Amino acid sequence: MSEFHPQSIISPRTSIGSNVRIGAYAVVGDEVELGDGCVLDHHAVVHGPARLGKNNRVYPFAVVGGDPQDLTFAGQRVAVEIGDDNIFREFCTVNRGTVKGGGTTRLGSHNLIMSYAHIGHDSQIGSHTIFVNGATLAGHVAVDDYATVGAYSPVQQFCRIGRYAYIGAYTVITQDVLPYAKIVAPRETKCYGVNTIGLERSGFTPVRLDSLEKAFRFLLRSNLNTSQALEKMRETLSGSQDVQYLIEFIESAKNGIIK
Repeated sequence: MSEFHPQSIISPRTSIGSNVRIGAYAVVGDEVELGDGCVLDHHAVVHGPARLGKNNRVYPFAVVGGDPQDLTFAGQRVAVEIGDDNIFREFCTVNRGTVKGGGTTRLGSHNLIMSYAHIGHDSQIGSHTIFVNGATLAGHVAVDDYATVGAYSPVQQFCRIGRYAYIGAYTVITQDVLPYAKIVAPRETKCYGVNTIGLERSGFTPVRLDSLEKAFRFLLRSNLNTSQALEKMRETLSGSQDVQYLIEFIESAKNGIIK
């Protein structure tokens, strides 16, 4: 049975599943769909059009589905689509899309959006990602599965972050981030090789890790340019699906890659 606090504000133009809990002073706007088991704590806000799957939790003062922060936005009907089992912590914000960006901001499932993090308009987020406190996506950013964006790290528009990438705190991202990589900026933004600890925690075998280490050695610690490094990977590491994804990512990068 769903529970709605009498001091919550719920538009009649909503669709709410079963076992949903909405706290005091929470606001649910027009054209919002809340899947089964969703929880909106007190003072949480969800604007529509927005569709949230099952078991999402929105903590106090988080705003999901706010207007895009784009000067060309003039009230067009744009949306946000969210999967299952996501956590939106206090004061984080997720903006809807823009017409020029496709109209929809999307998040997959099992993502953790920590306090004060921001997901900009038209961003496309995979699943199992983590946005640490204050992490900021400027808009039109793609983040693949299992990536982590560190505290107070801004990501420039149209950049892509590969799966299993780890971005350290206070790192400014202006180019695409390699999958499986560890990107940190104590002085300048650069790649420090494979995100070994994160991959081990995710169950990568020593064989998979060895292939990635060799691939990154070609990219970062050889006298080869990027094209030559890719050719060397094809010659010697063709049996690794991880390396194949890395090659495809680099070849499709539109903003250059952080090396």
